[in-house]
Amino acid sequence: MRAPLADRTGYGIVGAVVSTGTVQSGASVGLTFADPALEASVMAILKDVETVLIDSVDSANPLVTEAARHLVNAGGKRFRPLLVALAAHFGDPSSRDVVMAGAVVELTHLATLYHDDVMDEADVRRGAPSANSRWGNSLAILIGDYLFARAAACATELGLEAVKIQSSTFSRLVHGQVAETAGPLDGEDAISHYLRVISQKTGSLISTSARFGGMFGGCSAEEIEALATFAETFGIAFQLSDDLIDIASESTQSGKTPGTDLREGVPTLPVLYALASGDGDAASIRLREILSAGPVTDDALHAEALGLLRESAALKQARETVRGYADRARASLAPLPHVPARAALESLCDFIADRTN
Repeated sequence: MRAPLADRTGYGIVGAVVSTGTVQSGASVGLTFADPALEASVMAILKDVETVLIDSVDSANPLVTEAARHLVNAGGKRFRPLLVALAAHFGDPSSRDVVMAGAVVELTHLATLYHDDVMDEADVRRGAPSANSRWGNSLAILIGDYLFARAAACATELGLEAVKIQSSTFSRLVHGQVAETAGPLDGEDAISHYLRVISQKTGSLISTSARFGGMFGGCSAEEIEALATFAETFGIAFQLSDDLIDIASESTQSGKTPGTDLREGVPTLPVLYALASGDGDAASIRLREILSAGPVTDDALHAEALGLLRESAALKQARETVRGYADRARASLAPLPHVPARAALESLCDFIADRTN
């Protein structure tokens, strides 16, 4: 096994983490800054994005402002604006449009969180009471809509092409949520459906983040497409790696108690592979028997299923799938110049490989 990323550079695994409006380096999103100048430039862009976010959600109605600022102030990794900033460094990152593009993708992301929490009946988001638990479902949905509107308004400042891209991304996000809610189409393979949902719900906005960065950094069309392809593929890999951590981790590495998805009946990639397996050994048969019954809420059955999954061929297959996406993400960077920003993006792929082992 390779040494941890933190041991290979002087900067460790860092990203952008925001808390009450302060941007600082240190979140474990898998990004290694080996170049201090790049890190300083990216963090400066993210600081400006934060200012735009606060200003953009202001409303003449104090309740709207309070509720809209709720998740902005709760903080987060700001991974999507981070990708905007990094992608812009393949060209000229000094344009004000780069900052505005970072705000567009983050406002869009925040809007989806308000809606997701309503659908999931979540009580907590980013360590704070969710908007729906604090103000009710109706207001949470309306504030999500308001944030989508503010994202669209910011996009108009970037020009017609940006508005079209943001609109298309929004459409993909909605289709992904509908697909997740409705389940596979008639005759659709459950695993193909799951990967499609992740591509639409997660990969689409991450891809647009890198696309915007390349566009407003003045990159060539080939470089912009390479950045967008990298980001979507990496986004899928990162989301899938969470599936593995939920099963394989003995700690709360994923931010959740291990096996939470299993207990809640969320069909993740290792579970789908296990259910689709035709293996006839006793362990595989027993695992399919437990999983096919739905959410595993009984403590004894949950522990048994978790143990069987950790030793299963399904988990190995899921690891290979994640590594395959990470490898494809790295390969998609080939048209890009060897600048510090490329090394930073490559470090994300290293992180997924280490995280998945």
